[in-house]
Amino acid sequence: MDKILDQLNKEQRLAVEAVDGPVMVIAGAGSGKTRVLTFRVAHLLNLGADPFNILALTFTNKAAREMKERIIKLVGNADAKNVWMGTFHSIFARVLRSEAHRIGYPGNFTIYDTDDSKRLIKAIVKEQNLDDKIYTPNYVLGRISSAKSSLITAEAYNANEEILLQDKMAAKPQLGEIYQTYKNRCYRAAAMDFDDLLLNTYFLLKNFSDALIKYQKKFKFILVDEYQDTNHAQYMIIKQLAANDENICVVGDDAQSIYGFRGANIQNILNFKRDYPDAREFKLEQNYRSTKSIVKAANSIIVNNKDQIFKEIWTENEEGNLIQLVKSATDNEEGTMVANSIFETEMNRQLKHDAFAILYRTNAQSRSMEEALRRLNIPYRIYGGLSFYNRKEVKDLLAYYRLTINHKDEEALKRVINYPARGIGKTSMEKIIVVADQSKSSLWDVIEQPVKFALNLNSGTLNKISTFVTMIKSFRAQLITKNAFDLAKLIASSSGIMKDLYEDKTPEGISRYENIEELLNAIKEFSEKERELQEGEDVKADLPEFRTLDEFMQDIALITDADIQDKNATEKVSLMTIHAAKGLEFPYIFIVGMEENLFPSIQSLGSRSDLEEERRLFYVAITRAEKKVTISYAESRYRWGNLTICEPSRFIDEIDKQYLEFPRRAIINKPTQVKTQPQKPIIHIDKKLKKLNKSQNVYGSEAIPFDESVIEKIIPGIEVEHNRFGRGKVIGVEGAGASKKAAVFFKNIGQKQLLLKYAKLKILD
Repeated sequence: MDKILDQLNKEQRLAVEAVDGPVMVIAGAGSGKTRVLTFRVAHLLNLGADPFNILALTFTNKAAREMKERIIKLVGNADAKNVWMGTFHSIFARVLRSEAHRIGYPGNFTIYDTDDSKRLIKAIVKEQNLDDKIYTPNYVLGRISSAKSSLITAEAYNANEEILLQDKMAAKPQLGEIYQTYKNRCYRAAAMDFDDLLLNTYFLLKNFSDALIKYQKKFKFILVDEYQDTNHAQYMIIKQLAANDENICVVGDDAQSIYGFRGANIQNILNFKRDYPDAREFKLEQNYRSTKSIVKAANSIIVNNKDQIFKEIWTENEEGNLIQLVKSATDNEEGTMVANSIFETEMNRQLKHDAFAILYRTNAQSRSMEEALRRLNIPYRIYGGLSFYNRKEVKDLLAYYRLTINHKDEEALKRVINYPARGIGKTSMEKIIVVADQSKSSLWDVIEQPVKFALNLNSGTLNKISTFVTMIKSFRAQLITKNAFDLAKLIASSSGIMKDLYEDKTPEGISRYENIEELLNAIKEFSEKERELQEGEDVKADLPEFRTLDEFMQDIALITDADIQDKNATEKVSLMTIHAAKGLEFPYIFIVGMEENLFPSIQSLGSRSDLEEERRLFYVAITRAEKKVTISYAESRYRWGNLTICEPSRFIDEIDKQYLEFPRRAIINKPTQVKTQPQKPIIHIDKKLKKLNKSQNVYGSEAIPFDESVIEKIIPGIEVEHNRFGRGKVIGVEGAGASKKAAVFFKNIGQKQLLLKYAKLKILD
């Protein structure tokens, strides 16, 4: 018997041991979903399964990496590295690189990110003389992405009268033509966007029966994480691969299906048993993350949804705090309340900033939170901001790498052909594009053979283009003779990017140069890692002894914000939308902006399915918390420049009142004062707090060593010192034992109510 399974609870173990046939694991929030997936793979390996025959699909590279590391620790077998584990996009990109020739692509095709796609769409709209205010890149790309997620090709789109009528009714009749041109231009550039990786995989398996049989035999065990988040294309690919043996295990929680706007279809998980009538179902209902109050409150909310798989989540954790509800007069007051609460809780309980997260429905809500946190000098991190790999200077250098690997990558070529400036201007580039379009050739073909294509440019410009082409070809010639770092550094230097950035001595310029240095550091680290072989590869016979630049580019092509770690994240409060918070957990959670038409969103009120997704989003927000949840709403809020009167969200009424702390109003301008002292609005102490926070050996220092017996010696009238508030005088004491509190007046702060077991006050002589 596999002894590692002794670490699982009964239901987790049953789910892990059911290795044959279709299995659905409904995993409630905090119930050990990742644990089940990890142990299931480890169990398969211990039973003798070939790691190359196991396919495990996740939604982030970070999750896949962490799972693989855990599996290796569990089984102690290096072969575990060979499990096909990764995101849908990374796994199927890997398949397509082997099979691309079947669909007319080279194996070194480029993967366009969202910015590449938007730039291409913007160029197509301009070329077709369309109104860019009607055909915005965001809208057009969203429409194309939605079609691809539904497995609708450009040809099928333009042959569908109903779709074309919808576009016409929306005053965007040229969308189909843009989609077709976009598809053709991607093909010409040997590029696929994210959605193409799924669309092309589906048609590869559908149109080439030998490829389908090959991968059905290869992937004998299929595991899918977060199954409730799969879209139609992902669902159909999984169904194709599992059709032979039906040896498929899906893990997910219908109560956490929140990505309908991205094409996720909750019916995929709700109808799993219809697709696989013999499927066994296991429910993980024990929550290991949250307190009883949080778990029961969440249950009382989600029970209102009609479309769901019923489960009763429970926990053996402590009862914990009730859900706290706070109302504020304005959104700015709400921000101040949240910041003050974080500051005081940190002080009272000696907590770090990373214990707190502020969740909101829309990114725009972060402003008032940021301003309030800055006033108290509380560091924070916003998830979903500009990620490292989206910074201009990083994308510029990556474009050189892309062009080196794939000369036909037109977005990369357009980005760097005149950066750093080498005298190939906008007019010259427009002429090159026109010639390429007329001859149905790639931009690279035109600049590589200007005479053949009768490119009408002056000799000076042609010489500069020739020099550029020669430089890129020289980089390409070293692709398999230099390791990733050596070639990356050579390109950064020879292209002129490092020199251009080094000469900019402004703070912004220095920062950009440092970002290039950090990118090279990442490539250096990648170069030194051991290569993970694919099935059938022989490092001596088939591959270089070192990792190459094209391998690095494949590794980061599908990287997401969730995969990028902030080295300073442990020192910051987290701010993010609830969508971005899925999969994360924090001891203390603030859910702000709980108002009708904001949460639930006004766009969701037209249908029950949309409203139920909003309720699931609220459920996700609450279940991120380990110890305490604070829900806040404002009575008025500025939206689109207008002051709007708000009413509390209907979701607040759905919380069972026995788990809800009696609502109170946020008091931010009338702190409790000693009677002999004049009243000082709390807003006036911000500068003093900043000064205090920045003082040496006070803010951020270790707590003063303290004997708990001293609690009994704290009485009214004595002088004490707090490691962050400074010197103060005890003016009142109440309670006893672990609940004993003291009212202390601090010279710089004013009066504070402190729980003595956490405050660690030092009695002064």
